[in-house]
Amino acid sequence: MTTSKVRVAVTQTEPVWLDLDATVTKTCTLIAEAASNKAQLITFPECWIPGYPAWIWDRPVDPPLHTLYMQNSLKTSSPEMSRICAAAKEHNIIVVLGFSENIHNSLYISQAIISNTGEILTLRKKIKATHMERTIFGDAYADCLDSVVDTPVGRVGALSCWEHIQPLLKYHTYAQREAIHVAAWPPLFEFGGEEDQGLYSMTKEGTIALSRTYAIESQSFVLHTTAVISQAGVDKMRTATGVIMNKPGGGCSAIFGPDGRLLSKPIPPTEEGIIYADLDLQYICKAKAFVDVVGHYSRPDLLWLGVGKRDRRHVREAGVENQE
Repeated sequence: MTTSKVRVAVTQTEPVWLDLDATVTKTCTLIAEAASNKAQLITFPECWIPGYPAWIWDRPVDPPLHTLYMQNSLKTSSPEMSRICAAAKEHNIIVVLGFSENIHNSLYISQAIISNTGEILTLRKKIKATHMERTIFGDAYADCLDSVVDTPVGRVGALSCWEHIQPLLKYHTYAQREAIHVAAWPPLFEFGGEEDQGLYSMTKEGTIALSRTYAIESQSFVLHTTAVISQAGVDKMRTATGVIMNKPGGGCSAIFGPDGRLLSKPIPPTEEGIIYADLDLQYICKAKAFVDVVGHYSRPDLLWLGVGKRDRRHVREAGVENQE
């Protein structure tokens, strides 16, 4: 670890739905705000740019919205991404960004970890889009495993949403020895009881349990990052009759310590804001002294993880096994 104390900023805000330019502008504004409050790292939720496609949980096919979403998704080599990288450099802050990535008009749920010098340290895609997300997004290449990088504040990693129930993927990420983990989620709502159309595991309570468990299992600080949806967002995507994201709210961002304890105070679910915390990374040692699932509390002679990190691209030369 290069430092012991790290100040982090966890966003709980609303994107400018389906508007690439406006959401990039808001991203840069939030980066500047966090840096002005002396944060060294800022996190954004799943598909922050241009917002999570909430209509998929109401109707799987909506060609006009799908087209608009595609046109406003972020390309890695673009002026918009350059603006975000420049903001990270200008304000000397690490940015963990969730976004819908447009690659030749195929879309992927992606995350980038951008250094405080404006360099993209890693760019990964969600290993598999979840359930209705597959009406919009494709599966990852092997870059889904490129989850953890060295930064001036220690090793930082990230996963999206329901990747946090993938035992093998989680173990692979644990093995990369994160100090700080970013758990990126869309807007999340409280469980509505027996009349709730969704699953408890999809709710605020269920997903917080997943992030908290991740902290305990990995002995890392977990930055649980969610978005907010307003009535304007509900109206724009026509989700009032959907299973989820059918009303204003959804914010439940939080910060968990390496033993699972809650380190932050909540912002009301309909309100936007940034949660700050000063993390003492030395606390990781206390947690790992008890258990370390990829260290002294493991039995690799009995159980181990095999990783097949081999990309299969659409066009490749015969006889060449691994072609990026």
